Amino acid sequence: PLELVVTGVHSKPTLSALPSPVVTSGGTVTLQCSSWQGLDRFILTKEGEHKSSWTLDAQQSPYGQTQALLSVGPVTPSHRWTFRCHGFNRDTPQVWSAPSDPLELLVPGVSGKPSLLTPQGPVVASGQSLTLQCRSDVGYDRFALSQEGGQALPQRPGRQPQAGLSQADFPLGPVTSTHGGRYRCYGGHNLSSEWSAPSDPLDVLVAGWFPDTPSLSVQPGPVVASGENVTLLCQSGSRTETFLLSKEGAARPPLRLRSKYQGRHFQAEFSMSPVTSAHNGTYRCYSSLSSNPYLLSHASAPLELVVSGAADAIHPSQNTSDPTRASHPQDYTVENLIRMGVAGLILLGLAILLFQAQHGHGGTQDAARS
Repeated sequence: PLELVVTGVHSKPTLSALPSPVVTSGGTVTLQCSSWQGLDRFILTKEGEHKSSWTLDAQQSPYGQTQALLSVGPVTPSHRWTFRCHGFNRDTPQVWSAPSDPLELLVPGVSGKPSLLTPQGPVVASGQSLTLQCRSDVGYDRFALSQEGGQALPQRPGRQPQAGLSQADFPLGPVTSTHGGRYRCYGGHNLSSEWSAPSDPLDVLVAGWFPDTPSLSVQPGPVVASGENVTLLCQSGSRTETFLLSKEGAARPPLRLRSKYQGRHFQAEFSMSPVTSAHNGTYRCYSSLSSNPYLLSHASAPLELVVSGAADAIHPSQNTSDPTRASHPQDYTVENLIRMGVAGLILLGLAILLFQAQHGHGGTQDAARS
């Protein structure tokens, strides 16, 4: 018998991997197919060379969906693990939903890990565009991005911005609260199912999700000498658990301190001792709650810290912005010495000529007498 199936009658279900689509080699993972349309059966298929399919009875979830679970494993990087699922009802077994989006499990290997960074810095404002860049000095053909606790595992083809490098950009904007979290990326090759080791984690912090706007001040002042002790004080009248201090243009994550209640304010003191020219810059502070450490308050007003004394090591003669200024008295001293030397040589020459003239005249008179 040949069974014909009509797909697309129902909306596509959602296929996810629990706890994550990133699975260690030899591990197992639970696949979950769910639908809001009350479908009571699901077909789960494994695509690629090693095709398989499972028919699963659905159960009601606490959130009103119907869902089916299947444990898969052991997962190895010997081939690709790509799945889809359809949903249908028992009384119409040949009338299926549209297929779910494909879900590929990622099995990290041991090859060189890429680097994950964001040009905007670790703190982004709500609604701002955000792009994460995954880079490697290995020529990977594709890259994947994972968010800790997330189900999406977007992939992008690798490109070569310059010889010996490969890179992929993951645009995530405009930013919402769901974008706050910890990210890692992986590199892979098109002809292989093996992926690289994960990049170092990158925390994305989303500002503007709390009405609080803390204040930022500095002691002893915004202009200090190199080597002094400086304290940046972040304060808020609202209850908060953590303060973060961010430096504009810095790639490293913000400093975090637990807040203390003092003088009717919640506050944290960020000490910098002693300061150097590396501390020059513009600072902002934020507040956050432990319930979601990746969502922050509005930013404080910017505070610019200036560390003087950084230019003391520059020799004054290196300043050539205005060569006509009288800030180099040594130049005139040299010129005067040169003039005096030339005048002395002229006087010496005249004295020699005078001596020769007198000596020659006396010799002529002696010859006449003889």
